[in-house]
Amino acid sequence: MDNKGLLKDNFLEFVEIVKRLRRECPWDKEQTHESLRRCMLEESYEVLESIDNNDITELKKELGDILLQVVFHTTIGEEQNTFSLNEVIDLEKEKLIARHPHIFGDVKVSGAEEVKSNWEKLKRKEGRESVLEGVPAELPALFKAYRIQEKAAKVGFDWKDPKPVYDKILEEIGELKHNIENGLEQHKIEDEFGDVLFSIVNYARFLKINPEDALRKTIAKFSKRFQKIEAFAKSKGIKPEDMTLEEMDVIWNNAKGDGNEK
Repeated sequence: MDNKGLLKDNFLEFVEIVKRLRRECPWDKEQTHESLRRCMLEESYEVLESIDNNDITELKKELGDILLQVVFHTTIGEEQNTFSLNEVIDLEKEKLIARHPHIFGDVKVSGAEEVKSNWEKLKRKEGRESVLEGVPAELPALFKAYRIQEKAAKVGFDWKDPKPVYDKILEEIGELKHNIENGLEQHKIEDEFGDVLFSIVNYARFLKINPEDALRKTIAKFSKRFQKIEAFAKSKGIKPEDMTLEEMDVIWNNAKGDGNEK
């Protein structure tokens, strides 16, 4: 049997295992599309973590968990006679072919940027009333801001160069400072703080930086440095809260310069 046949048999066996769990496992029987929402979200984040860690073994496992979620949802759909696995696959095939006319048609493109631009135009032809449609509500706020700005830029609503984008950050920080110093209501301060973050995300886009990825890396870096403080405190038989800020800063700065961070 060739590799294609092995893959098909393997996939069908996997589907049957999921269906059996659905029939016989008390927990699996109780699940619905709604109850599995967080599972899909958590599994997606675990895929991202394995990619960030360049852990191919974990990536294989986590992609398998995503596949489980897909088959689980389609199994529920088949039970409810709302949709099937074949329909899901067929719709995705149709979408891929329709959105890649430079591969499956006679459209010519100059590079990846034109492919992305055409992709958005094709999605609007599919019936979307706003260019901003298609950005999931559940996306983390930084990444959602990035995608919203990216979509608006596709129709020309964008700065021409990065300088005014940076100037906008300074302007928004000034407005935030004004609101704080003048004791304005908390909701107005919050509004200005949101504007600062939104303008920083916009600048990140001009620098070709994904702000979500950048912040995740900084969080990981902060965690590693702070854990050095905790390890030092433990080695001295004390707790971090027993240390002064100056003592913590010494450990923090040593962690910054130890060469173990990427």
